[in-house]
Parts: sequence; structure tokens; C-alpha cells
Amino acid sequence: MSHTHLHHSGPGSPESAERQRRAMRIMVVVLVPLAVWTLVGLIAMWPTDVQQHIRSDASTYSVEGVTTPEGRVTAVNEINCDGLEGSNPSFESTCADLSVEMLQGPERGQTVNVTLTAAVYASGVEPGQRVRLIRVPIPDAPAGYQFSDFSRQLPLTVFGLLFIGSIVAVARLRGLIAMLGLGFAGFVMIQFMFPALVSGSNPVMVGLIGSAAIMFVVLYATHGFSARTSTALIGTLFGLVISAALSFAAVKWAHLTGVAAEDDFLLSNSAPDLQLTSVVICGIIVASLGALNDVTITQASAVWELAETEKDAGKIFSRAMRIGRDHIASTVYTIAFATAGATLGVLLLITIYGRPLLEVVQQEQFAGEVLRTMVGSIGLVAALPLTTAVGAALVSLTRREGEPELSPDQSRPRNEGDELLDIQ
Repeated sequence: MSHTHLHHSGPGSPESAERQRRAMRIMVVVLVPLAVWTLVGLIAMWPTDVQQHIRSDASTYSVEGVTTPEGRVTAVNEINCDGLEGSNPSFESTCADLSVEMLQGPERGQTVNVTLTAAVYASGVEPGQRVRLIRVPIPDAPAGYQFSDFSRQLPLTVFGLLFIGSIVAVARLRGLIAMLGLGFAGFVMIQFMFPALVSGSNPVMVGLIGSAAIMFVVLYATHGFSARTSTALIGTLFGLVISAALSFAAVKWAHLTGVAAEDDFLLSNSAPDLQLTSVVICGIIVASLGALNDVTITQASAVWELAETEKDAGKIFSRAMRIGRDHIASTVYTIAFATAGATLGVLLLITIYGRPLLEVVQQEQFAGEVLRTMVGSIGLVAALPLTTAVGAALVSLTRREGEPELSPDQSRPRNEGDELLDIQ
């Protein structure tokens, strides 16, 4: 689904540049306290004793001495699945016995045998493929091996380089900055949000503080320190607050437990202080970040572009909203289809169960995804008119009396990088 973005950079005239400087002085009064709140929240809630909240005996991977060395498949022998773990005795299926040459670990160079279930074997496995095995040390006996997964280091590396290369090739410096911003977002989630949730911190506060920190850095780093970006940031933060409040209400009212799959039980056993409802609440907040950023930046740019040729704040608002309505419609589709694609395996169970749709969709594994999509969309819709109103109001407040209204042909062409205003 394509979007029409009006991300033109910089002022169209000296009057416009001065107007944006005055707007920035006004918005600083709002944004500085929010930035201070975010920074204080990060410091106060930063988890420092995460390991004390994790049970090391709840998962095979966390048991002391267990490793996942890599090996190369040397032979594949089909076997019957009867009696094997995970097999269904009601119908005949084919499993496989793999001979694997160890490439890492104490048994490097030796060959070990592991078994594949029918579902994994059906995906295709051939000699020469690399796999990862779970090595479990056994006192006074040879170590035990189980199949863990296929090694995916090479394809992940290749597609990662293609991803970064294509974005930088097209967007150039701005694309590179966006990649750095994405890295910062990953840092905040892995180092702050995830450990804080495991430690039992309030999911709403974790979601809001972590998301606000990401947006402050990502928006200004990618789009420049300007009135447009600040307008979008205010709208984004407002949308996050709406999404956080609605996610908390939705989880409580719909009684979502956070237990929808086998991994959820493992998560609960491994982190006893973590409430699984926290995962759902924080997940909804984080899921709304990307779409909010997209819509508010576009809307803020539309307002400031229209201000180049339109003096009346009411007309700017109404014209910008016409642009925003088209964007909202396409973005809602984007959110819904992205969710459907990411959870297709779960959605296929609707067909497998063969029960009425309204009955199936009330089950947690489906209801959670539906509510995530709807809450994110509501936050998105709420942020759009606010972003537009803030931009239009700032244009009106910062336009000096007697300042001429420019015609379209009076606005000079935009140059890349103009948005970095010298705020004095």
C-alpha cells in the first residue's frame, strides 16, 4: 500500500523560516518537560538486577553447561515416527534420523545422530546443510544431543546487507540515519523495556517511557530539528498515550491473560515476576510506534507546506485533514495486513477448528491480535487531528501581523537538509 508523503525540507522563504523558529520556541515549552520526564523515567526504572528475576532451571537453554554448537548434515535416513515425541499415532508419517558432523564444541569432528519430527523434516533437509544442536552434558557419560534448529547466519546476513544497502542507496544520508535510529530503538527495547518487564515493572510506564525515548531520538535524528518534526513528535506522543490507555483498558476488560501459546507458559515459568498481561499491554504500545511516526510526520509536513500559500489556520486544518484522511485509510489497511501476515499461522486455525467465526475470534490467541490492531488504529486516528491542529495553531500564532501570504510560485524550491534550522 503506497503513501503520498509531503516530506519537503526547510522553509520556503525567510518569513517561513522565521515563523518556524518562533514555533520551535513555543513547542520547547511543551517538549522539554516531556524530555525530562522521559530521561528521569529511564534512569529511575532502568533494570539492574534482571538475573534475580529469572529462573535458570525453567528452560533447557538456561541450564548450566548446555550449549548449541553448529554441525553439518552428512546423511539423512527416513524413519517411521511411531513412538517419537511429537508424533501423531492416528496417521502414518515420516520422520528422519540425521548424521551430523560437529563443527564446534568438545566433539568437534565427531559424528552424532539426532532425530527430526515429521513437520520439520517436511520442510526439506539435505546433506551439507548446517544445523544447530542442543548439547546437554551428562556426568560420567557422553553428552546428549538434540536437534535445535537450522543455521540461518548466512541468509540473515545477506538479506540484512541488502536491506541496509537498498535503503542507504535510495535515501542516502537520511537512510543511513534511519538505520542508526532503528539500532537505537533496538537498544532501548532489549536493554530497557524487555528487562524491565521481566523484573515486574509497570507495563504502561515501561511502554510509554521506552517509546517516548525512541521517538525523541529517531524523529529528530531522521527528520531534523525543526518545527515540522516537533509538531509530529507532539502528535506521536499524544497517540502513544491514547494507545497506552486503551491497551490497558482492553486487556482488563477483555480479560486477556497473555497465555495463548506454549511459549507463554515457558515465559511465565522462566520469569515469575513477569505478568503475562504486561506483555500484551506493552506489545500494543510498541506496535503502534511505526504507524504513528509515519502518519504524524506526513501530517506535520502537510501543514507546514500549506502554510506557505495559505494564511487562514482553519483552511490549513481542513485541507491538511483531507490529505490525512487518505493516509489514515491506507495506514489502517497496512496495520491490519501486517498483523495478518505476522500471525498467519494462528489465523489458519480458524479454518482448522471449523467453528463459527464469532466464536473462534473470542479465543485469546485471536482476540489479542484483533484488539492490538484496533487499539493501534484508534491511537493513530486520534493522533492525526491533534497533529494537524497543533501545526495549524502554531502557524497562526507565529505569523506576524501584516506578513504577506505567498502564492505557490513564490516559494523557492526545497533543498535537501534545509530543515536543520538555527534556533536562536
